[in-house]
Amino acid sequence: MYKRILLAYDGSDSGQKALLDCREVAGWAQSELVLVAVMPATMGIVSVEGGVYDHALADREHERYEGVLADGLKRLAECGYKATGEVLVGESVHEIARYATKIEADLIVVGHKHLDSWAARWWRGSVSASLIEHSPCSVLVAITT
Repeated sequence: MYKRILLAYDGSDSGQKALLDCREVAGWAQSELVLVAVMPATMGIVSVEGGVYDHALADREHERYEGVLADGLKRLAECGYKATGEVLVGESVHEIARYATKIEADLIVVGHKHLDSWAARWWRGSVSASLIEHSPCSVLVAITT
């Protein structure tokens, strides 16, 4: 049923829950696991004169996302799962959906934390809800409270 599972992993509590759920589904379906960490594309400082791209900041952020990805891969390896991974750069929903299409994923697993205030929900939006609308395959949303 699910031959290739894509896990969008960010290292957060909801990401940890998604990782656990992904392991369970992968073990049950004997699936190939692919992890992605999505780094926002805009890594610069905006001044009055305009935007300035900061290469050092972008490099540090990319290293941080590589660390998040390595952590997820390590956690899976410690449980006996072999997985591959990649850091993607861009808008989360677009990059996850694009990559799922590229690798022909059958399932995307993503974490979600319920936000208490309406303002937080409005400001932040929901990656998981948007992903469901744009995904080329099924989406499993692992919820934390």
